[in-house]
Amino acid sequence: MLLGRLAQAVGALRRRIVDWTTVTTTVPAPPTTHASADAAREGESSAAGRSYMIRTLGCQMNVHDSERMAGMLEAAGLVRAAGDGTNLLQDAAEADVVVINTCAVRENAATRLYGNLGQLASLKRERPGLQIAVGGCLAQSERTKIVEKAPWVDVVFGTHNLDALPVLLERARHNAEAQVEIAESLQVFPSTLPTKRESAFAAWVSVSVGCNNTCTFCIVPHLRGKERDRRPGEVLAEVAAVVDAGAIEVTLLGQNVNSYGVSFGDRGAFAKLLRACGEIEGLERVRFTSPHPAAFTDDVIDAMASTPNVMPQLHMPLQSGSDRILRAMRRSYRSEKFLGILDRVRARIPDAAITTDIIVGFPGETEEDFAATLDVVAASRFSSAFTFQYSPRPGTSAATLPDQVPADVVTERYARLVALQERISAEENAALVGREVEVLISAGEGRKDGATSRLTGRARDNRLVHVALPASMTTAERPRPGDVVVTRVTHGAPHHLVADAALEGGALTVRRTRAGDAHAGREEAAACGTSGPTASAPVALGLPTLRRG
Repeated sequence: MLLGRLAQAVGALRRRIVDWTTVTTTVPAPPTTHASADAAREGESSAAGRSYMIRTLGCQMNVHDSERMAGMLEAAGLVRAAGDGTNLLQDAAEADVVVINTCAVRENAATRLYGNLGQLASLKRERPGLQIAVGGCLAQSERTKIVEKAPWVDVVFGTHNLDALPVLLERARHNAEAQVEIAESLQVFPSTLPTKRESAFAAWVSVSVGCNNTCTFCIVPHLRGKERDRRPGEVLAEVAAVVDAGAIEVTLLGQNVNSYGVSFGDRGAFAKLLRACGEIEGLERVRFTSPHPAAFTDDVIDAMASTPNVMPQLHMPLQSGSDRILRAMRRSYRSEKFLGILDRVRARIPDAAITTDIIVGFPGETEEDFAATLDVVAASRFSSAFTFQYSPRPGTSAATLPDQVPADVVTERYARLVALQERISAEENAALVGREVEVLISAGEGRKDGATSRLTGRARDNRLVHVALPASMTTAERPRPGDVVVTRVTHGAPHHLVADAALEGGALTVRRTRAGDAHAGREEAAACGTSGPTASAPVALGLPTLRRG
């Protein structure tokens, strides 16, 4: 297939790729925006020796956006401040620039933002030179209200102009006044910006930004705009680049990955993209989030089943099991279709772990509607679920619907849903006891690892696994973040697995990987007082051109 040859070309040539048209293109120099050019000129001298920290609230998209912000700040000469991210004030005390990347999906988003800003107010009084910037979805929504409520904020920028951050910070310093800049449409595709990735062994790669759906409860399309897809060659070039840098796991990101390709006329593009990722040498694990049940097709299931490095994991948002509520949510599928998707996935991928999102208490939800949700959850046997109590978001259609469900009713229903899913998760995980499991060791996911002498990582199906090491294992033999271990599950709890086989005389094998080497290299650089690898250059292809001559 042409797309398969494309993946091979990306892996072999890196600087020359073929899109799934017949046009050959050469990667041009990355485009320079006015904002990034200004930032380079204005910030180069003044940024020297300054440090930054970023507090990220919200979804994976925000996490990846924060990597872009970090990349731009480091490209402008700032360095990451000391701090472990657990205490805002302690971390901010070490920084010259504090960026809060906000979320607007839930009702408490504004409370969290202004709570964080309130904590920073006293620090700002003590250190007037400290700069505070607010970006992300809530910034796109609140705009000047943020500075009106928290006048000690220096910069407000939105989801459509991430590239403006360095120049806005410098302009605020120069003019000694707050800078608020919100764009109404995407100015620069985020993937063309420098990136400072949080992990050396796993990477996010965006396939699209924005969303064309009109779910009545969701504010995202209003804040992130209509869907815009990247060309497949550009996506594959970025995947190949992060693999070259040491990553062995990639998660493809989009608000609705199943609609990927519609903007350039190929409705089967996402399945082709998954298969092409299977051709990239050194890429061991591919994940994606999030699909939409209405657009989820059998060719994606086939691609998942037939591509060895696409993991047996699927996040499929249900939202409600009531067809009446799904209609009110403007979710263009019904419970029967949803359950049919799960049946087909499990027929092709029997060990797939399927997770979901569920909203309790949507306006007009009756006890009968809620019972239908419990029925679908029971039939679906999700490995885990992200459950939410409905909260009205200003600007959404659902916020003004009649029959808002009383809070005490929502709370009671929510407790029943959580109890059901906890039981199912516990049963599903207990059924894995005795099975062999391959775990990619992670960094920082096991909060009790120090006390339990275990390491933590993710299984192929994305379950969290706490792994015990044999007492005889030396420090040099211990797996590093990014390395892979194979062991046996000894206990299943609702939210994790325990693999203590090595303590019971069972086998544990460790495979040291390029990803582990990359992580160790980053740690060594940090210990030596350097920042490690610099922010990676953007991957940008521009429009295809014909070679002449």
